[in-house]
Amino acid sequence: MSEDLLRYDLMIEAALRDVVRETMETAARDGLPGDHHFYITFLTNFPGVKIPDYLRKQYPEEMTIVLQYQFYDLKLEDDCIHVTLSFNNIREHLVVPIDAITTFADPSVNFALQFQNAGEVGAYNEKEESSVANNEEKGKDAPTEKPEPRGEVISLDKFRKK
Repeated sequence: MSEDLLRYDLMIEAALRDVVRETMETAARDGLPGDHHFYITFLTNFPGVKIPDYLRKQYPEEMTIVLQYQFYDLKLEDDCIHVTLSFNNIREHLVVPIDAITTFADPSVNFALQFQNAGEVGAYNEKEESSVANNEEKGKDAPTEKPEPRGEVISLDKFRKK
């Protein structure tokens, strides 16, 4: 029996990122119903993020975009959100990997997700796929690294109406 710890924190984050994926797919296909709108905060230096250089200079670590009234060409492709937004009346195309997102909120329904492990979820999914492939090749359990035990709480309080 393996003594490896189950990474519930990463499993939960992967499942919650699926909520963001499904939401983006629905919004891209059907538009935003009612008063729904999204605040998406992401790491600007995350691999795969594509934003204009002037925005990266202005937001060297994290940036929040709002998808409400003036956004164009929204689509989800290769686990990345593609969207065109207007900055000072200039349309710019942005690419944001789902794993780069640190916060996703829809204030119209008082809903928010805050991610603690940006980037680790993708590594978790790749590790699981690699482990399964190795096990199938070898026909036995592959050794895995022991992650450090962690306990994290996902706080939604800052997005709740008071």
